[in-house]
Amino acid sequence: MGEGTATADLDTALEKHRTELTGYCYRMLGSSFEAEDAVQDTLVRAWRAYDKFEGRSSLRSWLYRIATNVCLDMLTASGKRARPMDLTEATPLARAALSPRPDHTWLEPVPDARVLPSVQDPAEAAVARESIRLAFMAALQQLPPKQRAVLILREVLAWRASEVAELLGTTVASVNSALQRARATLAERAEAGDDASVSDPLDEEQQRLLERYVKAFEGYDMTALTALLHEDAVMTMPPFDLWLRGPADITGFMSTIGASCAGSRLVPVEVNGLPGFAHYKPDPEKGGFTPWAVQALEISDGRITGFHCFLDTTRWFPLFDLPLHLEAEPDESEERD
Repeated sequence: MGEGTATADLDTALEKHRTELTGYCYRMLGSSFEAEDAVQDTLVRAWRAYDKFEGRSSLRSWLYRIATNVCLDMLTASGKRARPMDLTEATPLARAALSPRPDHTWLEPVPDARVLPSVQDPAEAAVARESIRLAFMAALQQLPPKQRAVLILREVLAWRASEVAELLGTTVASVNSALQRARATLAERAEAGDDASVSDPLDEEQQRLLERYVKAFEGYDMTALTALLHEDAVMTMPPFDLWLRGPADITGFMSTIGASCAGSRLVPVEVNGLPGFAHYKPDPEKGGFTPWAVQALEISDGRITGFHCFLDTTRWFPLFDLPLHLEAEPDESEERD
């Protein structure tokens, strides 16, 4: 076999693991962009060190060992990422002000397709999807880095304790202890109500709820939207640290500070294992619609409990392969004339 063929074969073997490694690094880091950087670094390191790979573990295990070290190094240099409600109290509408914080503050959204490899087992697919949801990701951020790695490897990826111990260069007892502490932290957050249930796939009731939501939002019908929101629903808008609780403040914000979003269009996206939409608002200069936010919706008991709008469109829309302009439908242009 020639050197070129061997190199191509190695590239193919490494590339095959990109999606699952991106999912792992995303769960570790809370950032879609940092996760892609970490995976690229992992694959470059693996490529350079491949002649030292002795095959005592599988290629996949070896790649996870490298990726874990890359993530642990990155986590020592950066703080944990958060959602607005992890940092401040809810703001009453009367005091609402849009104050941005730096990008590295925030837990970032991610397209499902970049982090969820295709698997045949529905139960395995459901676990993978649940483990990238925003509430779970925010809970992971509360764990020290090594506990985070142990929990993801054991609970999400179903590695044996002995495999995790070997990967981290520690003992099975140490792995089990870290897992126990990590589970306790997550249980405390769940008791505090930091969970939302979305069935996988969406059931009929949830599909109907989303259809009603699109109709209410595109029609900017605040009465209809109020009927879909849970009484404790929250709305967040990173990079702003403002967040609102309850239908009155959410719809009040939308009809005042957010009034320019009337007449918007929503395009479905798959984001963080949740139903979501690319939100385009009317473009008064060019006509048609301009990107405004990627929305991720949390649903529980037949109502929307979380309405999370990621506003940095120059970063998010290309990540989700979304167009940066939508043309108006012909009948919409006629209506304006």
